[in-house]
Amino acid sequence: MEIRRFYVGDIVELKKPHPCGSKQWKVLRVGADFRIECLGCKHSLMIPRVKFEKSVKKVISSQEPENK
Repeated sequence: MEIRRFYVGDIVELKKPHPCGSKQWKVLRVGADFRIECLGCKHSLMIPRVKFEKSVKKVISSQEPENK
């Protein structure tokens, strides 16, 4: 299984749309819990890492740091 890394500022597409109709979210915080913000209506929520990783369909733009 591929290990996926997420960074603050990433734009991700989730499998299910938010009630406002948008599927795109911006990652605001990473860790055991993720804080994500809907790009449609700017609503933000905290979600456990496991649930977040299962819901991500694809990473649209990544803010991966240059130095590892």
